[in-house]
Amino acid sequence: MAHNYLEPLGQLAHDGRPVIFYDQLGCGLSTHLRDAPHDFWSVELFLDELDALLNLLGIASGYHLLGQSWGGMLAAEHAVTAPEGLRSLTLSNSLASASRWAQGASRLRSQLPSRTEEALRHHEECGTIDDPEYLAAVEEYYSRHVCRIPLPDYVKASFDQVAEDPTVYVAMWGPNEFAAVGSLKEWSIVERLDAIAVPTLVIAGEFDEATVECQEPFISTIPDVRYTVIPDASHLSIAEQPAAYLECLRTFLLDVESATPRVSARDNHI
Repeated sequence: MAHNYLEPLGQLAHDGRPVIFYDQLGCGLSTHLRDAPHDFWSVELFLDELDALLNLLGIASGYHLLGQSWGGMLAAEHAVTAPEGLRSLTLSNSLASASRWAQGASRLRSQLPSRTEEALRHHEECGTIDDPEYLAAVEEYYSRHVCRIPLPDYVKASFDQVAEDPTVYVAMWGPNEFAAVGSLKEWSIVERLDAIAVPTLVIAGEFDEATVECQEPFISTIPDVRYTVIPDASHLSIAEQPAAYLECLRTFLLDVESATPRVSARDNHI
């Protein structure tokens, strides 16, 4: 998804900290490749893109990295390679494996009203996931576990973008949030998390579709980790509860920097 829905992170610039957003290849303001084959879209492609961006901007020697949802998967993949300039890692509303995400989604679906879960199951079995009844049931799940407030305009911009060109989302994940059926369906970083050598903040929403099943490996395996649950928020915690989210993130970044005095806040980027 395009960067727009993370717009509140720009408030960190008021602290004198450069904040860098970027749209990954295939979305937003970056080049779209609608005809690329599915196997073109890979974790390795986006890792190379991130490395290229860090080098192009001249910040590879010192930066904080925050990844939201799929961005957290990518950020964790980046961190396990032990890049020299990485100062800290924030895994925001993210997951350690696709199978754990599916387990969490199954549990959350079981808590839906019976008519909603039945509509989901019926149309998935029939292959009619474009039926209005199915789409309405999906929306009910999203309103509980993706974003619990009316979509702000900057969030809607990201949703509109991925609806207009879902190429990468469909190729790598699938038609909706419930379970990966694309190239990420077997993805897991669980066995490699102990290679993350920087301070790490894990953020979740109280009602997040990125459930505790998804995030437990981060908490139990990353050597230097902090875990925060944002109350009354779900997957888009940054939009639902921006003040609480930013306070948590600011505190973490300042704590990291106070432990490494050779790097000033102005020299770091997120």
